[in-house]
Amino acid sequence: MIDACSLESKPLLSIDEALDSIKAAVHPVSGTEKLTLNDALGRVLAEAVYSPINIPHDRNSAMDGYAFACRDIVNGQVFTLSLVGTSWAGRPFVGALQPGQCVRIFTGAVVPEQADSVIMQEQVQLLEQTVHFPADTRALQNIREIGEDVKQGGLLCAQPKKLTAVDLSLLASAGVGDVTVKRRLRIAYFSTGDELTALGQLLEPGKIYDSNRAMLGGLLVDPSYNVVDLGVIPDNKQLLERSFIEASKNHDVIITTGGASVGEADYVKEILQSCGEVNFWKLAIKPGKPLAFGKIGACHFFGLPGNPVAVAVTFQQIVAPALSQLSGTPPAKPLRFGATCTTALKKSPGRQDYQRGILSQDEHGEFFVASAGRQGSNILSSMSQSNCYIVLPEECKGVKPGDKVTVEPFSLLI
Repeated sequence: MIDACSLESKPLLSIDEALDSIKAAVHPVSGTEKLTLNDALGRVLAEAVYSPINIPHDRNSAMDGYAFACRDIVNGQVFTLSLVGTSWAGRPFVGALQPGQCVRIFTGAVVPEQADSVIMQEQVQLLEQTVHFPADTRALQNIREIGEDVKQGGLLCAQPKKLTAVDLSLLASAGVGDVTVKRRLRIAYFSTGDELTALGQLLEPGKIYDSNRAMLGGLLVDPSYNVVDLGVIPDNKQLLERSFIEASKNHDVIITTGGASVGEADYVKEILQSCGEVNFWKLAIKPGKPLAFGKIGACHFFGLPGNPVAVAVTFQQIVAPALSQLSGTPPAKPLRFGATCTTALKKSPGRQDYQRGILSQDEHGEFFVASAGRQGSNILSSMSQSNCYIVLPEECKGVKPGDKVTVEPFSLLI
């Protein structure tokens, strides 16, 4: 589609077309390592893990109560059983349960072999060593069977799964102490531009502080990534070329911000064409139209725009799925759903727009979203105040209060 607000003569590349091109060019890194569970959170499994035991390993009680055999139930009548012992968690009842007998049992404790039912402690009355059961006592309740969760030899976690805290708990419950994971993705990032000033330095006329590296540093926090901040590279062709080549030698990915446009001092395109292979795209998205993607040797390169909101959008929508695929995890489509927009939104047709919004939910579960404020690609304050993108399709010509829109909640990293 042609952007109605630009002078472009050629159709812009849609985000889906860009993602398809990147998906075809990117392949998971090779190399694995073995880690203990304590070090495996957030890492990507390289090998499937199967359970060496049944989970649960023993029949056990799902609650505190009394274990008995259903043969002792007197249908429709109250009945009593003799209390002959206790099964504690970690200390099973020793002995055989005889007809007319029951044992006190606690949650997680082993159920005696002769018992097949557990009744909640609140439903019975205890008088010395006699337990009085109600007339509506149900049989075959409240017992966790052997292998009910996972059978011995059953799959615990498939590869390539990114391990969560729950996954670690599941693996530990099976006695699995270590796992084989994909090696970390080696990522280098830096900013380009003579106008950038380091934090702590006084601003000179025409200079700005480098906010993009602070953002990328946060967005790249991931246990599967080994990240290096290479600082700011000024608009010097020879220095940029040396920096690109050196970084490509020992990293899987280079990410830059700035220099991907068409200004006279934007050397990225010229350098990459001489030392690597690169595609320079003008994407049908807003903010974030200019994007460079290619390789220097075996190292993938992403050149993002210079404006900070455009950096956030292009990273989340394009770079993050690519990094996920590189690290061995198939990228998932972003979570999106409908909401009622409560404010008017300006939009011209031609590009898919990611406007900053404030998402809320009322007492009936209905979702509403309002504009977070000014939408310029340099306006970080509205980005900070928002909690979602309002995703407006290319053909959209604006939104009126009350219209339905699509929203994409931010990840926790924003």
